[in-house]
Amino acid sequence: MRILLTNDDGVYAPGLRAMRKELQKLGDVTVVAPVGEQSAVGHSITLLAPLITQEVVDENQLPMGWAVEGRPADCVKLALLELLKDPPDLIVSGLNAGSNAGINVLYSGTVAAAIEGAFFQCTSIACSLAYTKPKTPNFPAAAEHAARVVAQIMRHPLSRGSLFNVNIPSMDKGPIQGIRVVRQNVAPYQEKFDRRVDPRGRVYFWSGPDFGCPDPHPDTDETALREGYITVTPLH
Repeated sequence: MRILLTNDDGVYAPGLRAMRKELQKLGDVTVVAPVGEQSAVGHSITLLAPLITQEVVDENQLPMGWAVEGRPADCVKLALLELLKDPPDLIVSGLNAGSNAGINVLYSGTVAAAIEGAFFQCTSIACSLAYTKPKTPNFPAAAEHAARVVAQIMRHPLSRGSLFNVNIPSMDKGPIQGIRVVRQNVAPYQEKFDRRVDPRGRVYFWSGPDFGCPDPHPDTDETALREGYITVTPLH
């Protein structure tokens, strides 16, 4: 199986490296990912600047793929139209640092990359890991879980362009309870801005770190994730 791996945390992110290691057990993995972090860029693409690419190697100095000075969606477009010799059988985006459940799907560069793959009629799966700050995410263990879910999905007959959003619960809150296929939560989120004044008297705002859903709908990705389940959400 030919697998294209991308993300929005950047080509050198530990989540991508951990995911690549696990996906190599399923097939041949080629990475095409942004040079640097592109979190919350959504489905934006680059139109007014060149997409500079550079080949990258892994920790063993073996070819790994390409780093792209662009957005996650750019990476998928470029991979499918220019960089890959053969189309992939599967596109995986992740493993993202932080969950992408609920309306985060709309903001996420991770999910956007998977959506772009689905536009090209490729089976695409976004994978993310919830974690409790400031603890360091356990990417190797989470990548094992994510890769098993990916393999499980791929064992089913799928229509072209099938799209899935997978979230791994925070692993420092206890053992994973299982896997649930659930719908996307669309209940409103709560967010705040920190109002400040700079030395010149100008008002500015910083987006607060507490972006969460205080009252999620039952039986959705948000509720199942909080209960310790890996969530699988088909998107369309």
